[in-house]
Amino acid sequence: MGQKLLIILFEFVNVKAVYWVLWLVVPFYMLFSRKSYKAIYHYFRRQWGSPPLKAFYKTYRNHIIFGQCMFDRLAVYAGKRNTFKLQFTGYEHIERLMQDKSGFVVATAHTGNFEIGGYLTPEQIMQKSTLTMTFGGESEVITSNRAQHLNANDITALNNSADMSHIFILRDALLAGQMITMMCDRMLGGEKSIECSFLNGRADFPQGAFALAVSVNVPVIAVFVMKEKRSVYHSYAAPLKIDNIDKMSRQEKISAYAKQYVAALETVLRKYPEQWFNFYEFWKS
Repeated sequence: MGQKLLIILFEFVNVKAVYWVLWLVVPFYMLFSRKSYKAIYHYFRRQWGSPPLKAFYKTYRNHIIFGQCMFDRLAVYAGKRNTFKLQFTGYEHIERLMQDKSGFVVATAHTGNFEIGGYLTPEQIMQKSTLTMTFGGESEVITSNRAQHLNANDITALNNSADMSHIFILRDALLAGQMITMMCDRMLGGEKSIECSFLNGRADFPQGAFALAVSVNVPVIAVFVMKEKRSVYHSYAAPLKIDNIDKMSRQEKISAYAKQYVAALETVLRKYPEQWFNFYEFWKS
């Protein structure tokens, strides 16, 4: 109900005029959702070496920016897409892959606001049909609005399935020359993983997207959409290039892709450290 009411509100009110509400709401969230709050606090303490007071402030800021990203998504659902602008770095890599007959994998993460990038990307860039993986658990308001606005850009949301049948759908899409997008920073169940060095620690990353790319021999590109200013987002695209890939075994290729992806993720987080939105203890002890 709250999401529906916000969508109605944003039809008449500029979303930026409502950002201030988050400064009042976030303290209650941090107080009653201490596990997620502590995870981000530890992220700033351990991964960035921030002193306690600075880590607390940055944790607060992290929650504020996350709320703003969610508000922005609801504002797009309310028909305010033109309120936002999307800037590009690495656009030429996306353009080249779009013009190629081969499919390709977009590896992204729970940083910034990747979903809004799908709504804001101009139609002339989106020259391929696209499948984007979602993992369920969200309200009907979100799922129905997401499908409606993604379909306008020829993007289809595909839910993660317990019987793993989605893997065959993704594989067929790549073989048909389509683009698929997958979050590559969060483990699900018994999924195979690769341990990587990441921001002064060690963490497990799922290998699914990279294994899929290797199995059908398609390129992989890392794309992150970060909140730049109140109404501006910035899309960063970095192709994952591996030297002497033809001489590697299958598992070596998968591992190399994962490590390059993690390096690209590190690069964007060094510029936007407050836009890390995995609210659980991510790093190994």
